[in-house]
Parts: sequence; C-alpha cells; structure tokens
Amino acid sequence: MKQPLRDLLLQAIRTLQDTAVLPADLEIPPFVVERARSREHGDFATNAAMLLAKPARAKPRELAEKLVGALPLNALVKKIEIAGPGFVNFFLSPGAYHAQVQRIFADGEDYGRSTAGAGKTVGVEFVSANPTGPLHVGHGRNAALGDCIARLLEATGWNVRREFYYNDAGVQIQNLAISTQARARGLAPGDPGWPEDGYRGDYIAEVAKAYLAGDSVTVEGHTVTGAKDPADREAIRHFAVAYLRREQDLDLKAFGVGFDTFFLESSLYTDGKVEETVRELVAHGHTYEEGGALWLRTTDFGDDKDRVMRKSDGTYTYFVPDVAYHLSKWQRGYEKAITVLGSDHHGSLARVKAGLQALDAGIPKGYPDYMLYQMVTVMRGGEEVKISKRAGSYVTLRDLIDEAGRDATRYFLISRKADSQLVFDIDLARSQSNDNPVYYIQYAHARVCSVLRQAGEKGLGVDLDQGLAELARLDNEHEQVLLTELSKYPEIVDAAAANLEPHLLAGWLRELANAFHTYYNSHQFLVDDAALRNARLALVVAARQVLKNGLGLLGLSAPESM
Repeated sequence: MKQPLRDLLLQAIRTLQDTAVLPADLEIPPFVVERARSREHGDFATNAAMLLAKPARAKPRELAEKLVGALPLNALVKKIEIAGPGFVNFFLSPGAYHAQVQRIFADGEDYGRSTAGAGKTVGVEFVSANPTGPLHVGHGRNAALGDCIARLLEATGWNVRREFYYNDAGVQIQNLAISTQARARGLAPGDPGWPEDGYRGDYIAEVAKAYLAGDSVTVEGHTVTGAKDPADREAIRHFAVAYLRREQDLDLKAFGVGFDTFFLESSLYTDGKVEETVRELVAHGHTYEEGGALWLRTTDFGDDKDRVMRKSDGTYTYFVPDVAYHLSKWQRGYEKAITVLGSDHHGSLARVKAGLQALDAGIPKGYPDYMLYQMVTVMRGGEEVKISKRAGSYVTLRDLIDEAGRDATRYFLISRKADSQLVFDIDLARSQSNDNPVYYIQYAHARVCSVLRQAGEKGLGVDLDQGLAELARLDNEHEQVLLTELSKYPEIVDAAAANLEPHLLAGWLRELANAFHTYYNSHQFLVDDAALRNARLALVVAARQVLKNGLGLLGLSAPESM
C-alpha cells in the first residue's frame, strides 16, 4: 500500500517543480513512506516535506502544506494531516483496505510476492557442515535460516541457487578416518590406543560396522562400498565421508531442506583452483614474501593486519581456499552471494573479502554478504540439555525434530534475530497451547477451515463473491485491525527478504494470528444476515490465504484441522 502513496507524492513534487516552488532540476531526496506508529496519527506518514524544505528555502511545515495542496485526489486517501515539524500523515479510506482483500483473492498464493530481485541470480550457501558427524542444533538454526532466506528471496523475484559447501579435506576428516578405523579394530573411547582427538559418539561405531559389513552408500549419484579392511585407512575415510554425508542429507530432507549444488572443498585442490587463485593474487601485486611465507596485503582493503597465505612449510592457511571458493561463485554467475555462518567464524570474513578485491576481477566491494548467527541452548524441564547418546557431546537436529516435530523446530530456530542468543524450550515447542507460537499461528488457519466446515454442516450458503461485494459491512474495530494486518503482509515479506531477517515474518504471523483469534472470540461469523455473513467469511478466508502463504515462506505446513 506504500507505492500508491509514494506515486501521489512524486506527482505533487513534480507539480511544485512546475510552479517553481521547488527547483526544476531538483534531485528528489530519498524520502520514506512508512506505517504510522499510532493509529491516531493515521495509517502512513512521510518525511518528504522535511527533506524538501531546504532546496525549497522554506520551513518544513510550510512546505508540507504546499505539498498536501498539490497532492492529486485519490479514492484511497480519506484524510491528510500535517503533524509536528512537517510530517504528512495519511488516513486511508475503508476502500483501500477492501481493495487489499480483493487483491488477496485475485493473487491467491502469489499475494505478497514481488519482482524486486528482477530475476538476478543469488547464491545462498548454508549448513556447510563438515561430514564428520550428525548435524547439531547449531546446524539446524543455520539450515532454517538459510532455507527461509532462500524462500523469501524467491518470493521477491530472485533466481535463487541453494549451495552446500562440504569441507571434505583437512585435519577433521583425518580424525574421522582415524576414529572409524579404531572402531573397526574393536577399540572404544577410553580404551588403550584410542586416538587422542578421536570422535567419541556412537555414530562412529555405526559407520565402522557398515564399513566392515561391506555396505554400499550412494551420495549425489556416486556409490561407495565398504572395503571391509580395517587396515585401509584411505578406504575407511572415503566410506565414512560418504556415509555421514548421506546421514546429513537424510536429516535435512526430514527438515524440509534441499540444495541445488553440493560443492566439495577437495575439488578446489584437484581442479587447481587454489593454485590458480594464488597466482592471480601474486600477479596483481598484492602479495609479498617474508620469513619464508607468502603474505597477502589485506590492509590495502581494510583489514587490520596482513595475512599469511602460504606458510613456510608450503601449506595454505584456511582462508585461501575460501577466497578461491567465493571466486568460483562469482564466475558461476552469482551476482549476489550470501553465506550463513556461526558467529565464531567472524574473524575470517574481512580477509576473504580482501582477497576477492585483491584479485581485481570486477567483484563488487563487500561480496559476499554474511549472515552470522548465535548458537542455540536447548532446555527441557527447566534444565539445559547438552548431549545426545548417538552424537556423544551435543544435541542433534534429529533429536529436536523427533521430539518437537519439524514445524515447531523450524519456527523456533528462526523466531529470533540471527545475532541473538536463542533458547529452544522443547516443552514449549511440544505444547498445544496459545503460548506455543507455531501452534497459535497454525490453529488460526485450522479455525478458518473449521468455520467453513460448520457453515456446510448447518446448510448455510457461502457466497464469497457476495462477501467481496459487501466488504463495506465490515466496520467494527476487530475487523479493522485484521484488515490492517492483512495489508502489511507484502511489506513484511519485502523487508524480511531485503534485510535477510526471516524472524520479521515469523513474528508478524503471530500478530496476524492474534488479530484473527481476537476477532473469532468476539464475533459470530455464521450469522443469519447473509450479506454480513459472507463479508465476514470473505475476510477470514483472505486471512487463511495469507497465513498459508506466510507459513509456506517459512517452510511450515498449514493444517486444516488441529
């Protein structure tokens, strides 16, 4: 609903330019049209007059009066007031909100979607867990955030590519192989000879058992079969990585998360991409040698100190393959790249961005965008839950899904801003009460379905076309609140997508559900007056559609009964 008001303001500004109140060559400032904080101050407000006052050489309030006088008449606007130093407040007509209900019916599942992304390609990299064990709750928050961001970007016109980066090279993978080999030889954690840095969870015993049995594992079209030989560590490593990748894939599938691309860190070495990236950095003059090591002059690009790229022993530091990897994203056509990472990774971000700029490859400054999230504390019965028997040292994502269900788990993991600490209360997530936000939201959808079933059971006709024609009958306070909330949905989707903040949508859905439940508890829908009955049913059916659309963008179901 902001855009029509913005268009009216632009027309008024052009009128003031034509009448020399404003300079003809004025560069229009970035004024905003935003929801008023209080309904007493109208529905929307703009600061346009305050920003235009200086070039007009007028006091803001005086210019606001001229701006209002130049506004074209429009049926959507009932009244306009000037407030404070020069804010212009718009009071919309009931018809403006009725038009939104009409639009919800016309657009259906597409209501709230936009073309803001203009079809540009964005890569969203998330989860990217080492294939060394089951996914933990932190990975779960990463998965929920990344998947919701991808859904929101798709809803706002982006061509989204979901990507999982597998760290299948390095020390942790070697520890996985050593641990699995120890299990295959009959050792258990605590036994003499158990590797000092070995993984201790029961899942390692499962991997070793499958390897010794000669089981086959298929991942991404490739099948790996256990060689049964406990002495062949390379075969064990190959099998263990495949086995745990498959386990992670199954967990993510149960979580409603899928990917377009699985990118292996090892391919950066086998394809020569790391060496090629280093050669390019050297060629562009941003490196130097000191103490037998090769350094990247990252201070040229805002880092607090230069960074070692290649150590004196010839091995690369961990940020070098990260630079090569993000270069590959740019080369693969990702005009925008977003990486979801735990906050403990923040230290490497500046050097990766510096490395990309040092390549002089035309990559935009600030590429890629990072979303950093805090870890999760799991509570049950008022006490923190820290371990899972299968994983040994942490709570797994599968534990949460099994206990709380997929919908509750997804909602709770994105319900707060990513950089905020999150407490996951299993008892609350399992409860079927109004205190459980996901239950409260889904129950609103189910209640509308129940009302329609009751209408059929009572033999009452449901004529939604008549209801849309009679929306003027909706004049009580609870109906106005629900109409207002429904009109906010496109703005919420745009803001959540633009700011990479799915919690905005999660929180607003609860507000919409509250508006519906309050209306439901205060008024009868199935009244004898057919015109009023159908108007109220049209309103709640519109609410059901928006609830379903919003739940879908969070990857949640919209049950018809509960």
